[in-house]
Parts: sequence; C-alpha cells; structure tokens
Amino acid sequence: MASTPVVIRTRGLEKRYQEHIAVRSLDLDIRQGEVFGLLGPNGAGKTTTILMLLGLTEPTGGTAEVLGFDPLRDPLQVKRHVGYLPDNVGFYGAMTGRENLRYTARLNGIPDKESDGRITDLLARVGLPEAGGSPVETYSRGMRQRLGLADVLVRDPAVVILDEPTTSIDPVGVVEVLELVRGLARDQGVSVLLSSHLLHQVQQVCDRIAIFVAGDVVAMGTVEEIAASQQRGAQVTLDIGADGDQDSVGSVIRAVPGVASAAKDPQDHRLWTVSVLPEARGAVLSALLAAGHTPWMVRDRGMELDEIYQRYFTAAAAVQEVAA
Repeated sequence: MASTPVVIRTRGLEKRYQEHIAVRSLDLDIRQGEVFGLLGPNGAGKTTTILMLLGLTEPTGGTAEVLGFDPLRDPLQVKRHVGYLPDNVGFYGAMTGRENLRYTARLNGIPDKESDGRITDLLARVGLPEAGGSPVETYSRGMRQRLGLADVLVRDPAVVILDEPTTSIDPVGVVEVLELVRGLARDQGVSVLLSSHLLHQVQQVCDRIAIFVAGDVVAMGTVEEIAASQQRGAQVTLDIGADGDQDSVGSVIRAVPGVASAAKDPQDHRLWTVSVLPEARGAVLSALLAAGHTPWMVRDRGMELDEIYQRYFTAAAAVQEVAA
C-alpha cells in the first residue's frame, strides 16, 4: 500500500468559524484502492473535511489535493473524477430510479447506449433491480440511499466519498452496501473515503481510520496500530477460553512471565480474564498449547474499535472540561 499513489493529501487543513474550530490542522494521505474511514460523532468535523475536499467550503488554513487538483481552484476537475454521496440524497421524484441515473450519465457526457448496461448492473448491485422502474417519490429513504450509491458510481469515478452511506438502510442492505464499498477498492482500485459514526461498520470495511473528536484527529492508522499505540508499555486485558481442567488452565496462565493476574469470569467459569504485558500475549497461548489446553476463544479487549474510541473520546472530553 505504501508504494501506491496518494490520491487525497491534506497538510495543516483547517476550518474555523469565528472562535469555533471545526477542523484543526489535518494531515491526511489516502492512497489508491484504500478504504479510509473518518470516525466520530456528529459535529466532530467529518462532513466539514469532506466539503473542503470537494471545494464546497473554503479552508481557513492549510492545503488539500485530490488527484493532484486543488479543490478550491479546480473544483470542476475534482467533481469530474470524484463521486460524492451526501447523507441526504436528492432526486427528481416523478422520474424513475433508472431515469434519474440516465440523467446523471447524460450530464456527464455518457451516451445512453453506453450507460444503459451500466445502469442495469448498478441497480442490481445496490439491490434495486425491480424498483429501478418505479418513481423515486415512492422510495423509502433507505431505497433513496441505495439509488444514491448507484448514482455516484454511474460515471465510474476514481475516488468515492461517502458521508454516512448506510443511513436508514435495513441490516441486510447495510451488509450489501459495505460489501459493494469493499469491492470497489478491492476489484476496481477505487479509493473510498467513508464518514460514519457507526464504529462496527467502520471496523468491518476500512483499511485505516482517523478518529475525530471536536475537530481534532486524535488517532490515525489501522485499528491494530491505534490499539498498539495505546497499549505500549501497559497491561492489556485478554479474555481466554481453553479446553481441559480449569484449575490447570489458570495455573498455566499465571506461570507465564508478564502475566499480572488471571481470574475466572463470574458468568462463565470456562473463561479467564487475563491482565498481561502486550509482548507476553503469544507466550500465554504457547504455554496453554504446550500443556494440552487448546484455546477456543481469545479476545483482546484493547483491539475492539468501540473501546479504543471511547478511551480517546473520554480523554478528550476530560481535557475540554479542564480547559473550560
């Protein structure tokens, strides 16, 4: 990934509204074929960042490049190569889904004979093969969101920016949309910037993430890298389940250098909660295997995105409270 071209780059990008800082000194490098997630609650700065990348709002400071173009100076060039799905999509209600997509294709200079097959394929991919013939005014909000994703893709963009793309979509539809997003990067080399407050979805689909809290990016990288940066030099907690006599399992775990404690789970005595130095994780599992206790469950609590995010958010909130 490090050798692939950078398609979105920002340096010191910032947006202020009088005394309020919406985005502070943002440095991003997003590469071709990468799914990058902007994670944070509403008002954290995610949408403002997207609007600056699209040239729809002027930065207060810093620079941005999208496919080598300055969004503020060359907004038409950026729009030509970037597909954008906002969190609330607008269509012509009296026109069918297919007609709306054909209209978008025509606006982008794509002839009907070329776009018709693409539109049929896209309607199927977003789960609207039959509904594409119905007026959009009859669509639910989730259906409009699906159609919006097809609308973004109809002109075959190099970069796709999605702002809360699974809003109002049913659980089955969410799975389909996330798989479509993943496939865009994996199969077509499209770069995807995805903004969301839904941690589980971000963890499912994104290669790297940036965690936004009150306009600041407080962490950036893969989930594993962010977790490791928090855990360095400190005890981590493992939940371990292993076969065999549980008293023996506990003795084996406690005997491993670097283990501070091991206690049975009060709800399930087959599970152990283990406090251990990060570098001793592997030694614990090796010791269990050597003693004939095959681990059937290992969960590193520090690797869960919701726990990582909550720690950052709680720490940032505490700093703001002290400053106030």
